[in-house]
Amino acid sequence: MRELKDILAEVECRIAAAAAKGGRTASDVEIVAVTKTHGPEVVREAWDAGLGIVGENKVQEAAWKQPLSVGGPEWHLIGHLQKNKVRPALELFSCLHSVDSVALLDRIERISQEIGARPAILLEVNMSGERSKSGMRPEDVPAAVEAAMGCSSLVLEGFMTMAPFVPHDKVEQTRPVFAGLRELRDAMEVEFGARFPRLSMGMSGDYEIAVEEGATWVRLGTVLFGERPKAQVVRPVDAGDAGESGEGGGDFDRVLD
Repeated sequence: MRELKDILAEVECRIAAAAAKGGRTASDVEIVAVTKTHGPEVVREAWDAGLGIVGENKVQEAAWKQPLSVGGPEWHLIGHLQKNKVRPALELFSCLHSVDSVALLDRIERISQEIGARPAILLEVNMSGERSKSGMRPEDVPAAVEAAMGCSSLVLEGFMTMAPFVPHDKVEQTRPVFAGLRELRDAMEVEFGARFPRLSMGMSGDYEIAVEEGATWVRLGTVLFGERPKAQVVRPVDAGDAGESGEGGGDFDRVLD
């Protein structure tokens, strides 16, 4: 089995080449190491290899895994966030990639004020128009940006999207999704006279095109750690967990790396 440091070196070379095609440098891009269904030992492996950001898509998985993991990495939530999970999410994560409505934004702001949190957030945008994906419509983004800029307890850092899943030989089809989010971000910077430097886009199968089109965070799991093990039940599921979209079931149960 190849060691992570060797895999990572290859991935970083690919990122550097893709960044150069887009007129940027490798230092403009950071890897979010997606450890979904892997144990705390993989967080340690990622940290030891020099990866400073861990991405999880379930609040409840991070809740048990984080205390058992090495200290040091930033923890980012990349999965769909239900409103009833905002409080624990703010206690676990420094950045929320998947804020997909003004209602969710308002709840994050209110609870952040209550507990003294100041999270970074990204607005998730459904650029592909697929019904199976969460995220706000592009036309709803200006109102969400305006709402976020009116908040005092969170910081809007940028935007997140997911491209359609396509076969490897058709990965070029993802380019319009990534380019579209970059263009939308640029338009929002002009409209609001503000900087939104973060674009979270690109996963294991399409990260090179995402980097070419401006990604600053790429969410990588399988390409680094191999196929995910089957999820293990680590505690009883409470009523708040059952049937949550993107939290183990529902319309938005998504692969995010």
